[in-house]
Amino acid sequence: MSIITVPFGETSDGAPVTKVTLTNKSGNHVSVMNWGASLLEVVVPDRSGKRENINCVFDSIDGYLAKHPGFGSTIGRFCNRIGLGQFTIDGVKHQVTVNKGKHCLHGGAVNFSHHNWSTELIPADEARGETEDRVRYTLISPDGDEGFPGELTVTAEYGWNDANELTLEYRATTTAATPVNLTNHSYWNLGGVDSGTALNHEATIHGSKLLATDEDQIPTGEILDVDDTPFDFRQPMPFARHIESLPATKGYDHCYVIDGETGTLRPAARVTDPVTGRVMELETTFPGMQVYTANNLKGDASSAGYPPHTSFCLETQYFPDAPNHANFPSTVLRPGESFHEKTVHRFIS
Repeated sequence: MSIITVPFGETSDGAPVTKVTLTNKSGNHVSVMNWGASLLEVVVPDRSGKRENINCVFDSIDGYLAKHPGFGSTIGRFCNRIGLGQFTIDGVKHQVTVNKGKHCLHGGAVNFSHHNWSTELIPADEARGETEDRVRYTLISPDGDEGFPGELTVTAEYGWNDANELTLEYRATTTAATPVNLTNHSYWNLGGVDSGTALNHEATIHGSKLLATDEDQIPTGEILDVDDTPFDFRQPMPFARHIESLPATKGYDHCYVIDGETGTLRPAARVTDPVTGRVMELETTFPGMQVYTANNLKGDASSAGYPPHTSFCLETQYFPDAPNHANFPSTVLRPGESFHEKTVHRFIS
């Protein structure tokens, strides 16, 4: 295992951005950076041993400093949507930034993807039985950030081991009661990021239910069975099979309820590229996962030239608009409590 750090440019105010590459004994590697606590390259082999990057990236820091689709970013303080940007905690109504029509998306206009996090390198301590090198990023979100109450201290930690397992672990504490929902927004193409469509990928999703939403993709509070719908991925199915039946969203952009007990690390998804043989398995402690087939990529500089449907996202998270639905798992974090969730990506060829 090795950890290498190199400069990756600087922010608009001159703060340095560094790229950290974790390489395992097989020569496979992942790269991360402190701007947005973002995942960059994930380079793993196909069935013939050919290594390629499978995570959409920009060539330089410039693309990440501008408005972008969230490539590899840590998203917060509240990922996904909050209806009308409003919620009430302990009888107090809060209004946060509205940045998607009438609603709040991914934490507001300047979310965690556009902040410079502090960096701590944590090499594996073999004497203590540790098997992965880690990079821990820390951010302090001030009270009132995008309208959210409380000062929130967040860590996003990446780990990489010799079994080609990428671990993402989130922790947070707060000085006042506030909703918290964190995710990673990587865009995957297991054929390699320049291989074209990802709609031929075959997905298995360990979710027998999903959230019903209105025309603005705000949850209604109803939880639906996937039986006999285009959303039933309990057996392997290409993303393409029913995608034309989803014109309102131009593809999949829906939150699944992951089967099993929330808070326990359990299977969430398995995706296979039949051409290269690469497989990604996903496990998570989160209750939900937004499945998104990159329907809104523009194919221009804002998305590094990647057009729609050339990647997919599996955003493990709590449910969107959870603060406004008492039947959803609570996202309210209070002083003295700790937010802690984990997602593992396992790459197989």
